[in-house]
Amino acid sequence: MFSLDGKVALITGSSRGIGKSIAEQMANAGAKVVVSSRKADACERVRAEFAARGQEALSVPCNIGRKEELRNLVDTVMAQWGRIDILVCNAASNPYFGPMLNASDEVFDKIMTTNVKSVLWLANMVLPQMAERREGTMVIVSSISALRGSSQLGLYATSKSAEAGMCRALACEWGPKNIRVNCIAPGLIRTDFARALWEDETKRKAREALTPLRRIGEPKDIGGIAVFLASEAGSFVTGQLIVADGGVTIAGERG
Repeated sequence: MFSLDGKVALITGSSRGIGKSIAEQMANAGAKVVVSSRKADACERVRAEFAARGQEALSVPCNIGRKEELRNLVDTVMAQWGRIDILVCNAASNPYFGPMLNASDEVFDKIMTTNVKSVLWLANMVLPQMAERREGTMVIVSSISALRGSSQLGLYATSKSAEAGMCRALACEWGPKNIRVNCIAPGLIRTDFARALWEDETKRKAREALTPLRRIGEPKDIGGIAVFLASEAGSFVTGQLIVADGGVTIAGERG
């Protein structure tokens, strides 16, 4: 039920961190994977890793904040493999840390374009060809910040909340075509993107003490969830936000 044999999976932001883990686990499950991030050399290095393991992978660099580059990404995959069965919107940015009071319009626009508008662009480019076959899945990597308030990450949290809302709307729109759309909401994961939150040992230990599993997450903790959502095992799951945070958001005790 967890097999992805014969499927083509497009994963944005997949040259490192959570995105790379998702690509690895989907390839292990039998999928052909598309490795994509902004830097061509980083994408190619990851593609070569897959090739060395005998796994099929395509490297296509793309800045998701630019619609024309997303169009090229999708067209390149379709020209190579003729279909996209699994779309994973993982790439995101957070160029601002601080109260929303001091955020510029430019910062707001960048976060919303990269984290929200790009997801809709990709959905509108990819889901119609899934609908023709009446089969496909889309996974959006959100964040537990979509569920919590923040005095320093307000704009990022707002964008992640918007992703969760878009997930539910897309699930309703495309469900009649047998397309499932779901979100994963990771907690603190040991990635470069979140380095500022875990690199300091004192801060990390404080976070671990508030986490029922007493550790922060690893990228591999998210990859398997994406495989579940994309496979037959998740065939009756759509419009959901699956939290993977070691229990942080449900912890009722401290220490």
